[in-house]
Amino acid sequence: MADMPTDFWSGWIIVLTVVSLAGLGWLIYGVYFGANGDDSAESTVWDENLREGHAPAPMWWFWLILGLMVLSVVYLMLYPGLGSYAGALQWTQGGRLDDSLALYRNEFDARRALLTESSIATLQVDAGVMASAARIYERNCGACHGPDAQGQAAMFPNLTDDDWQWDASEASIEQTLRNGRQAVMPALGSVLGEEGVAEVTAYVQALSRQQPTADLPGQPRYTMFCSACHGADGQGNSLLGAPNLADDIWLYGGSEAALAESIGNGRMGIMPAFGERLDATQVRMLTAWLLR
Repeated sequence: MADMPTDFWSGWIIVLTVVSLAGLGWLIYGVYFGANGDDSAESTVWDENLREGHAPAPMWWFWLILGLMVLSVVYLMLYPGLGSYAGALQWTQGGRLDDSLALYRNEFDARRALLTESSIATLQVDAGVMASAARIYERNCGACHGPDAQGQAAMFPNLTDDDWQWDASEASIEQTLRNGRQAVMPALGSVLGEEGVAEVTAYVQALSRQQPTADLPGQPRYTMFCSACHGADGQGNSLLGAPNLADDIWLYGGSEAALAESIGNGRMGIMPAFGERLDATQVRMLTAWLLR
């Protein structure tokens, strides 16, 4: 309440609060101490036998409401509630959060620093650390890569195998988690034509099955348009995020139709950056969990 945009709104809230309390006090006074009128007047009868009574509200109601009003006034004096007035105790939600954060750091910073500096192997043998890392994965990664980290929807890669598009080293995985990745497979349909796409598709399928490729008509086109990224032998280039084409592991599918779609129309995969969401300790723990 202390951070009001303008003095007008601060004053408006003060007026509403004070008028509301005063109106409630006037209403209670009128009910209990105001003139009750002529008690001898004939009572109104409703629905033939329901007669309007004149019994006053019990006094304990009065004392209860009065006590609550006094409590409200004391609260408004001590805590924020009257516009931009911060209260005698100067209490704020931000201050409470800062205090809680300070207590957390005092208790856990040393332990978290030790985890951040520990080797991957050390973290992997700590069951408690791995359980915490699994929860980090579940909250931040499971929606895309699946609850078992085996990928899903022919869009999100399997994280439980050894086939990593940007290398499986600790540094590379940590960089992926912090900064994200963006993969671009350009659309080659316009330059290859329908026949060229079919020939390159057949050539890539032969590479993945480790079959002879020397006499395939798609080899010259592969060499011209694909080898710069994926290599002459299709082994890929982790520095460019170009996947290995000489194995049978595919993100978007290894069928003829799926490969023709990738070659002809291209693909664009995005791994979002988590550097602002996960701190260094969480990134380190998650890296150990992924490499276990």
